Amino acid sequence: MCRQNRFNPKTATTLIIVHGAAVVLLCSWFVHFGPCNFAPAGPKVHVLLLSSWRSGSSFLGQVFSQHPSVFYLSEPAWHVWTKKWTSGAQAHRIAVRDLLRHLYRCDFSVMGSYLPEKRSVSSMFMWTHSRALCSPPACPLTATNDTQCRQICHAQDMKKVEETCRGYSHLVIKEVRFFELESLYPLLQDPNLNIHIIHLVRDPRAVIRSREESAKVLRRDNAIILEHRNVPAAENNYEVMQEICRSHIRINERAILKPPPFLEGRYKRIRYEDVARNPLKEMNDIYKFVGLKMTKQMEEWIYKVTHGKGKGSKKEAFQITSRNANEVSQAWRTVLQHSKVKRIQELCKGAMSLLGYRTVDSEKEQKRLDIDLLVPLEFRWGSTKKT
Repeated sequence: MCRQNRFNPKTATTLIIVHGAAVVLLCSWFVHFGPCNFAPAGPKVHVLLLSSWRSGSSFLGQVFSQHPSVFYLSEPAWHVWTKKWTSGAQAHRIAVRDLLRHLYRCDFSVMGSYLPEKRSVSSMFMWTHSRALCSPPACPLTATNDTQCRQICHAQDMKKVEETCRGYSHLVIKEVRFFELESLYPLLQDPNLNIHIIHLVRDPRAVIRSREESAKVLRRDNAIILEHRNVPAAENNYEVMQEICRSHIRINERAILKPPPFLEGRYKRIRYEDVARNPLKEMNDIYKFVGLKMTKQMEEWIYKVTHGKGKGSKKEAFQITSRNANEVSQAWRTVLQHSKVKRIQELCKGAMSLLGYRTVDSEKEQKRLDIDLLVPLEFRWGSTKKT
């Protein structure tokens, strides 16, 4: 098992290229806003978009990235996991937390531990996913697509990145490498940080279907999640999904059932399926939670990217293309083998009940799309509010 997951520089390069392609591929890649006002009023808001792989976080991350008030970073913890890939997820928790603490302060000197000696913005994982890094002042010009961003923005040094970061009112970091909240407590208690956590979850049956299409890319992360245990290949995905589902239950206990005082009003759980069904309403709620204003341009972008045709192809697994979001959320029901569905339902029974996902008892029931498997939520059980 360990030998199979040995770090290969060529594999890392391929992974970066694959993820680098996962940016908005509409006619207009970035939402075209006027020049940002680099004098944010009030204290900076720090947002942690917490999720797991293949749960819709790339889309939700872009909904933040495209907003003119947001400086966005995608998965900086990738650098920690890549640098220390022979360790397990537990060993990385403190290093990842410390990395986030520096980045939330717009201090990118911490990246020196993980980047080449001659580092620039292009040394950062998924840097082209950030509209802020592909437009002034981080870049000489405003890039209109991924290729152009790489060509004209790649040489900017980290000081310019820091300067840009400090100019935005909101700093949003998307991360998929946390499986509990306790290691984040010091950040939530830091008086210099104003952290709000958005926890994005998705039906585990849909997640495993998507993970199967991205199995090769996720192989090293899987090994770290499983602490490099010698797990049979056929069981790998199931073991990882069980860990992810357990993390949902742990996070729910800490954030909803027994939240510490410093977490009240700063945690919100979102189901991907709710966003897919009613994207504008859900995104308005999310923006309101973190103090962002919905703009007409953002409404148009969100509508376009969620009302395309079809479910997307396999090669679009890491791309934010215009698709029918509701069809994407239901795709597993027609293509995933019922035996796999039953297995996931057994492994994730507790998490599915908690998150409001109904189980299916037969293949016929699974494929009947007129049967709604999403339990409606009469009130927002997924957030903590100050009283």
